[in-house]
Amino acid sequence: MSAPFPPELADLSESLRNRAFTHRSLRAQSVARHETNERLEFLGDAVLELVISEFLIAKYPKLDEGTLTRYRASLVRTESLATVARDLQLGEHLHLGTMEPIPAEDLSDSILADTCEAVIGAIHRDKGYAAAEAFIHKYLLPHLPEFITTVDAKDAKTLLQEKVQALGGEAPQYEIVEESGPDHDKIFTAAVVLPGYEPFTGKGASKQKAEQAAAAEALKQAFALEENLI
Repeated sequence: MSAPFPPELADLSESLRNRAFTHRSLRAQSVARHETNERLEFLGDAVLELVISEFLIAKYPKLDEGTLTRYRASLVRTESLATVARDLQLGEHLHLGTMEPIPAEDLSDSILADTCEAVIGAIHRDKGYAAAEAFIHKYLLPHLPEFITTVDAKDAKTLLQEKVQALGGEAPQYEIVEESGPDHDKIFTAAVVLPGYEPFTGKGASKQKAEQAAAAEALKQAFALEENLI
């Protein structure tokens, strides 16, 4: 038995909802290209970019274009949209052109992300921009802190150093404050200090990863607590 539809999808036009969950692999079974979810995916992608751009501009009035672009990318990337699709169990409703059914938990991030965009496109077509915007705000934007942290953690130390030095401060200093676990599976905890704040900490499987996690946490908290830092 399939999972129930989120309320925003339960009362959609049935034809649009069915199309949103019709994967292009069904073209091999005499489903026309325009009857798959590709066109809705195309529309949903555009709506998603606009909604998130408007949100970020309003939330971070002092952020530069490059950082806004990176934050937007953290939300619209495949892994982020797949997370939302899994939260909503969208894969339970997907129609695929495969000989054997694929369990929803085995669907790729790419397929799930495309489905999420198609759903947004279907909502926009059926109910308009405001409804699509509300859906994105309800289900995607609450993940903003974790998605930003995931992206920034790839080089959070560099970004933090740039932010601090742009304000005339010295390069942040890091300290490994804890090691736990057996030798073959250690977890390190790093701390970094910004003037005016308690130390920010982060954990990782190596000292470098722990420092990156601490830097990402410092960036996230500084942005949230004192906008004049950005």
